[in-house]
Amino acid sequence: GRDIVEPTSLRIEAGEFVCIIGASGCGKTTLLRAAAGLLEPSSGQVKLHGTPVLGPSPEVAVVFQDYGRALLPWRTAAENVALALESEGLPRKEHHDIVMEMLAKVGLKSHATKFPSEMSGGMQQRLQIARCLAQKPSVLLMDEPFGALDAMTREGLQDEVARLISEQGITAIFVTHDIEEAIYLSDRVLALRANPGRIARIIEVPLERPRTQISTREEPVFLKLRRELHALIGEDH
Repeated sequence: GRDIVEPTSLRIEAGEFVCIIGASGCGKTTLLRAAAGLLEPSSGQVKLHGTPVLGPSPEVAVVFQDYGRALLPWRTAAENVALALESEGLPRKEHHDIVMEMLAKVGLKSHATKFPSEMSGGMQQRLQIARCLAQKPSVLLMDEPFGALDAMTREGLQDEVARLISEQGITAIFVTHDIEEAIYLSDRVLALRANPGRIARIIEVPLERPRTQISTREEPVFLKLRRELHALIGEDH
């Protein structure tokens, strides 16, 4: 009976990278699940290319935070990626080349025969991303995908995801608690307030691409945006 997200309106353009940030319980994941067609809004609509989203679509891929549970432990890395192709009904004889291409994109080609349990957390998350890319989605939704990873692995994956999304012209919506991560990755940052969830502010990120972990984070614009978002989000803690 409690409102999680109040009525709002938002348009995300094709090829845009948008990060959603806010305190726990402000509705970030709810918005993402509604966008994915995994959750039906009690009112209002989500539209993709002008068409209402009524359920999951092959055009929309989701990278979950818990990579360990998102992968099938009885399948190798290659077989996990192939799952996306099987769901499309692609003939098995066409799988190998596509799977190897996706694994190469995320630096896992030499690990194709490994099972998830034989891979590090960062490798497992890259594998989940490869499986999503194999869908050839137009939209990639990511729910705090790097939250459980160490700092160095997280930074490497931030750069890798930014590069892949740019290369393939994918529209990205990325949920995170990390203010610096949001600024570093996005074209726009949506700052949410809680109880109920609502957009407090939409911030444009005028940082040039490609971005680098050291120089970009030292730019005056980056530091200014970090201060603004920290003050905004801090009011809900």
